[in-house]
Amino acid sequence: MKAVLFFSRWWSVIALISALSLLGAAHAFQTFAHLNPCHLCLKQRDIYWIAVGVSLAGTVWALFTGAKGPPRVFSFVLFAIFATGCAIAIFHMGGEEKWWALPATCTGVSDEVSIDSIAAMLSGGKFKAPQCDIVAWRFLGLSMAGWNAIISGALAILSLIASLRLQLYYRLSQRQARHA
Repeated sequence: MKAVLFFSRWWSVIALISALSLLGAAHAFQTFAHLNPCHLCLKQRDIYWIAVGVSLAGTVWALFTGAKGPPRVFSFVLFAIFATGCAIAIFHMGGEEKWWALPATCTGVSDEVSIDSIAAMLSGGKFKAPQCDIVAWRFLGLSMAGWNAIISGALAILSLIASLRLQLYYRLSQRQARHA
């Protein structure tokens, strides 16, 4: 029971660390593995930036008010944010797997984004953005979008659990009182 309360009280910090870690991993893939993000990859990153803002606000609120954690509404908003991220990642993964067509803005001619290609574009040359429907990396059969769908879905579920902390605590304490 104490673990449930601890988890729900500190969920905003856990969500903040998780979102920043995932953004760091995405940046590392881009910088060191030269896997440039497509349009939908960038949308998925936007979700994590929004989660950073909400979880940081919840954490700061809890610290400055002396409360035993942020209000449950922060966790519920994080649930909505991560669920949206999961939906975008599933849409992206479905397009990569050819389950459905992606928007035309996502399926242009692919080319590496580099300083040279940007300089060429600024000089009037053609710029070719990474394609959303091409899988650039796979691990255990899943693309980055697939892994992001799993991670975002898990974070959404954990956020929902954290948002229900008072009900869970109340139910657990009532069960313990009955069994005592």
